[in-house]
Amino acid sequence: MNDPGADKVAERTRIFEIEDACVFRGAGRGPTPDEEAAAERWGPLSPSTARAYSEMLGRGAWQRGEGRPGL
Repeated sequence: MNDPGADKVAERTRIFEIEDACVFRGAGRGPTPDEEAAAERWGPLSPSTARAYSEMLGRGAWQRGEGRPGL
């Protein structure tokens, strides 16, 4: 590893980070097996829902000013 400070991280921490990365990518706890199965049974999104989410993401991506996410 060529990362600065890599020699200062405990082996136990590295093992946890590797295991944690395999469990769920994203914020929060992730779905339980029951929740994941229920989502699969639900079916695809309606076209109007897909359009609404696409519009929201587009607005957030191009937002400027002090209300911009991430500032």
